[in-house]
Amino acid sequence: MMAGACAPRYPASDYALAEPAGPYRLASGDRLRIIVFGQDNLSNIYAVDGAGRIAMPLIGSVEAQGRTTVQLAQAVEAKLRGGYLREPKVSVEVDTYRPFFVLGEVTTSGQFPYVNGMTVQTAVAIAGGFTPRGLRSSAEVTRQIEGQTVTATVPITYPVQPGDTIVIKERWF
Repeated sequence: MMAGACAPRYPASDYALAEPAGPYRLASGDRLRIIVFGQDNLSNIYAVDGAGRIAMPLIGSVEAQGRTTVQLAQAVEAKLRGGYLREPKVSVEVDTYRPFFVLGEVTTSGQFPYVNGMTVQTAVAIAGGFTPRGLRSSAEVTRQIEGQTVTATVPITYPVQPGDTIVIKERWF
């Protein structure tokens, strides 16, 4: 968390522009459903470990960090094609997203499972709501963008992504 204190801070308007565009990128903590068609022994749910890899039977570890599900499926197919299967067909989907974190003036701080389409407001609701002193108009969100930790003050309607850390500040009035 100390690294977050050194993170660059941006106003909400700049932060919105800095949002990563494109498909979801995998990272540690994600759980993936990988289906190798016709190979029930290889089809399973795999966790992305702390090093950003998944470990599969036959082919060993495969880099998942920073890849999309389509890119990971192609990497698994390539490894399986290298001496194990003739024409592998692989499907990858996110089974469980990595958690997000809520700190500060909420009823229950902690780590929570991510739900698609979340905003800061719904994240606070999952954390039990605001305390009586909680600032209800904005929050601080810390996120990894292109390998850098970025922190910004954002409106309560700002979208949350897996792995975000949300801090609800104390209001003064």
